[in-house]
Amino acid sequence: MNSKRSHMGATVRYLLAMLCTVSLVQGDAQPQTTGSAQTSSSGNQAAKIPPDQLDSLVAPIALYPDPMPAQTLAACTYPLEIIQLQQWLTKNPGLKDKALADVVVKEPWDPSVQAMAALPDVVKRLADDIQWTTDLGNAFLAQQSDVMDAVQRMRKKAQDKGNLKSTEQQNASILTNRGHRFRKR
Repeated sequence: MNSKRSHMGATVRYLLAMLCTVSLVQGDAQPQTTGSAQTSSSGNQAAKIPPDQLDSLVAPIALYPDPMPAQTLAACTYPLEIIQLQQWLTKNPGLKDKALADVVVKEPWDPSVQAMAALPDVVKRLADDIQWTTDLGNAFLAQQSDVMDAVQRMRKKAQDKGNLKSTEQQNASILTNRGHRFRKR
């Protein structure tokens, strides 16, 4: 009996170690180096995603109504919490509006993820393609201004083609990034 417990404990520790390793190696992580190699700026920086690839990455959210792109990008930096929110929304379909907001704020998620609870279709889109969501969140963390520039380019293309128009229900505009605030031009 004692050897079974010992074996089960070793198995649990092994699985936990593997889970931690997988979560740490997620995405395009680079191994950390020690010593003088850390001081080399070119050795530690991940390659920047070129503008055309950023355009493709942000295209699914670029035309969301203001200020949803910025909100969605912030939430994408927490892909595990997006999955948890999707599961939570599935278990709590009757909650709407203020009741939903009052309950979801008690969850341990980042406020950007909590705010997404009011947008279950967007949460489903993010959760259904978690690799894209993770890539988008990582790009936003690494290249925030470049990602927002990509959103602007996609909005400008849509506006030039006549596909981005304001209505009585929503104001479609191009956002600008000044420091950490996003505001309309």
